[in-house]
Amino acid sequence: MTTDTPARLLNLLSLLQTPREWPGSELAERLSVTPRTIRRDVERLRDLGYPVQASRGASGGYRLAAGKAMPPLLLDDEEAVAIAVGLRTAAGSAVSGIEEASVRALAKLAQVLPARLRHRVSTLGAATVPLPGAGQGVDPELLAVLAGAVAGPERLRFAYRAADGAESRRLVEPHRLVATGRRWYLVAYDNDREDWRIFRVDRMEAPLPTGVRVPPRELPAPDAAAYVATKLRLRGEVHRAVVLLRLPLAQAVRSLGGAPVELTEVDEESCRMRTTADSLEWIGFRLLALGCEFRVEEPAELVDHLRRLGERISRATETGAGRE
Repeated sequence: MTTDTPARLLNLLSLLQTPREWPGSELAERLSVTPRTIRRDVERLRDLGYPVQASRGASGGYRLAAGKAMPPLLLDDEEAVAIAVGLRTAAGSAVSGIEEASVRALAKLAQVLPARLRHRVSTLGAATVPLPGAGQGVDPELLAVLAGAVAGPERLRFAYRAADGAESRRLVEPHRLVATGRRWYLVAYDNDREDWRIFRVDRMEAPLPTGVRVPPRELPAPDAAAYVATKLRLRGEVHRAVVLLRLPLAQAVRSLGGAPVELTEVDEESCRMRTTADSLEWIGFRLLALGCEFRVEEPAELVDHLRRLGERISRATETGAGRE
């Protein structure tokens, strides 16, 4: 049982900031306390200024509503808008290692932002155009909707476009969002097909939460990331590469950040990188972005891709502007 009241209040607040309604019995089970303690803790949060709404019923439900002002998180309006815009940017970027956390934080923050601040965030987002990169852009608002349905868990409807262009309507029970570094995937149980599926988020349109909450299903894999990796590998959409980098291990770790790679030291001046991605082009882009010498040990297809890329670059510089 949680006896530390401040810690329990923080845990309760963290749960309530997830965009869903929590039955009092479920909160009590999560925090290992009685429903009566939950009711007292909710009153404490209200006394602190957090707009916790309660619904009547046998079990009773609680959720954190958007208020007229930000709850006392030591954030003024400008800081709240800055954080929301930053989270939107991080969620939709190719910055490895922070995308999923950014989506979860964005979904929580969106729940408590007053309407006037949500409007400012949307306006700034609409006025901002990111520089195109190698990744596939995904709307952070779409990710936030999916994250909310996953947290429910709540059934979700959406339009989907398959790889062959076929369009369909799907009704699913979302399980997890998985970021591969270049793309986002939703792992969900497809109700119509009565089986688990993965969906590329950039191929989804008009996601609509149904309001129907469902009990969690057991995924037929150790975790969602492993499930996505297996599915992509079976489809032939995963490429593995081993590359010798002429870069000290510590510097390679800093340069690659939270990218999904395995690094082992070879000597003081070099290390070996093992990585996977859904395209050779993305692996090549990642290698070139390191700005160091390297040698591809496998696969041969990556060597061929980089050779062709080098030939195109060579031809471009031979005939480019300024050449006679």
